[in-house]
Amino acid sequence: MSKTKRTPAGEALTGFILDLFRANGLLLTAGDRLVASLGLTSARWQILGAIVDAERPEPVAWLARNLGANRQNVQRIVNDLERDRLVAFETNPHHRRAQLVVLTDKGRQAFDAAGRLQVPWVNGLSDGLSLKEIEIAHRVVGALRDRLEGNGED
Repeated sequence: MSKTKRTPAGEALTGFILDLFRANGLLLTAGDRLVASLGLTSARWQILGAIVDAERPEPVAWLARNLGANRQNVQRIVNDLERDRLVAFETNPHHRRAQLVVLTDKGRQAFDAAGRLQVPWVNGLSDGLSLKEIEIAHRVVGALRDRLEGNGED
């Protein structure tokens, strides 16, 4: 088959990727609306979640890597979160210049409040989708992520 023509799987994946791009934009807009009353955006909420999910305090570069995001963008948002006292910087014993980002009590309260808003929203969004369908979609997106990160190569 010619390298300039998509395979049937390549064609299907192209459509899936285009749908993912559109869904991502819609999810970010919905997330922004959902947490606006808390002074958050989807991006701020996502970074607070990365901090919560980390096993230990991490520097901005590690948070960015874990999110698959641009370090400079994450730094800008972390600086905004610090200005609003949702996160604080702590000395990193392993790297003097790469401070650790930690959640403050105010940041934990905002993250927890966002989670409480997310529960009824996500439950409604999942209506009509089977658990099996969701799990399959999750596996496909995870496999794509792994390949894009270079972890799924033969």
